[in-house]
Amino acid sequence: MNDPIALAITGASGAPYGLRLLECLLEAGRGVYLMISEAGRQTLEIESGLRLPEAVAEQQLLLGELYHAQEGQLRVLGPREWTAPVASGSGAPRAMVVCPCSMGTLSAIAVGASDQLIERAADVAIKERRQLILVPRETPLSAIHLENLLKLARLGVTILPPSPGFYHQPATVAELVDFIVARILDHLGIEQRLTPRWGEALPPAAN
Repeated sequence: MNDPIALAITGASGAPYGLRLLECLLEAGRGVYLMISEAGRQTLEIESGLRLPEAVAEQQLLLGELYHAQEGQLRVLGPREWTAPVASGSGAPRAMVVCPCSMGTLSAIAVGASDQLIERAADVAIKERRQLILVPRETPLSAIHLENLLKLARLGVTILPPSPGFYHQPATVAELVDFIVARILDHLGIEQRLTPRWGEALPPAAN
């Protein structure tokens, strides 16, 4: 795969963010190691109407067809596929995104738990000083959540809450989703024109 990126989708609300990010990464020609938690698979169906089969091979086929992935561009990994490249510092990609990131997953990452491949991949990204972006979706935030977020931020993890701006005057939910996905792509260094940047194509100021 061409300079692959690890993408994890967990059970927090915000499945459309993860799917749109997957689509944009594939459109940009990037390889993707995709991990979907069981809760994430259920949330995808609830929020997007996308029913994924249990078998990862079937998930890979369905998503590859849906988003027109090139051969070998998308690899879906099982929750305990410990031989996957993302599980080792010698094979891990340069960047990983957890989008959306549940507070359960975030907590496991913060304490270094590795019961699932998603957590192990994030642990590898931290120890190898690779780029790790977490998109936590929860409200309100408890002191436990805030302490975990601060701990990870101090380790160099990028905390990117899905809090869309409104200066571009979005008219649809898709435009709100694109705002967040655009910020993620910016941090990954991937060119995007999903939404105007601050100062671009803004309406004229009122007199």
